Amino acid sequence: MGEAGSVMRLQSALFSAADYPIVKLLRFLFSLALAAGNAHAEMVVVDDTGVAVRLPAPAQRIVSLAPHITETLFAAGAGGRIVGTVEYSDYPAAAKSIPSVGGYAQVNLEAVVALKPDLVIGWQSGNTAAHVAKLKALGLPLYLTQPNRIEDIAHSIEDYGRLAGTEAVAAPAAREFRNRLAALKTRHATQPPVRVFYQVWKQPLTTVNGEQIISDAIRTCGGVNVFADLKGLAPNVSVEAVLASDPDAIVASGMDASRPEWLDDWRRWPQLKAVARGNLFHIAPGLIQRHTPRLLEGTRLLCEQLEAVRARRGDAIANSPRR
Repeated sequence: MGEAGSVMRLQSALFSAADYPIVKLLRFLFSLALAAGNAHAEMVVVDDTGVAVRLPAPAQRIVSLAPHITETLFAAGAGGRIVGTVEYSDYPAAAKSIPSVGGYAQVNLEAVVALKPDLVIGWQSGNTAAHVAKLKALGLPLYLTQPNRIEDIAHSIEDYGRLAGTEAVAAPAAREFRNRLAALKTRHATQPPVRVFYQVWKQPLTTVNGEQIISDAIRTCGGVNVFADLKGLAPNVSVEAVLASDPDAIVASGMDASRPEWLDDWRRWPQLKAVARGNLFHIAPGLIQRHTPRLLEGTRLLCEQLEAVRARRGDAIANSPRR
């Protein structure tokens, strides 16, 4: 896999659509209608784009069109219903044996149709608009997911449970997720702020803006994304811009669980607070860049790193009341 292809996959994996304020209202109204309606009515679940997905019965054959969808389906107890998925669907281990229908940006539509799914779950910002349009034209039941905030992952777990009829697993999983998230927020959100530069990639030098879910993780830990105001969810920045922002911490992901060598390139500028105080951190991308329950683990690690920043900064500025 070439570097250009790697960067494209990384940036695409970070994209998300604009928030849909009406979605929560639609979900609430549908839940009221279903609770008061006919018990024999078809199943109706509103997806993340505000579209009502209708199934006559719980899905038995599901095709997942993104790695994070596959992982979250397993968390919702529906892993055994997945008959097709895409490349890089590698967690949990059982996902590796599921037949592939291409990549999330290069879906093999013929392979999808051949699997005879009764539900396809797609990624609103990751799958191409052309593929989404063709799936709709084929008449396949299509649920589009777009978790823009950490708490949205709990909604995904619940929706997948309803769609697959595995609410007995999904409901407690979503509840546990919300409880853990609330605990992280309670513990860290009121701590002194830490200014963070999150580095996705070296060349081009890529970060995330304030609308991207990684920024939500930074906020949960009481951090501040120094490039939150930039346009585009995965904007490119210059070295000069990073130096000017002088972050307290630099957090990098890279391609896999190993610490990227390029993280230490910042040591060329010892005047940076992040370098001077030893605040160059790494979090495996599977824990911080995927919209799955494991994002809570990545957020927990990030919170620990920012706590270390506060401790070191306190030693460095013990005689100064303000930064």
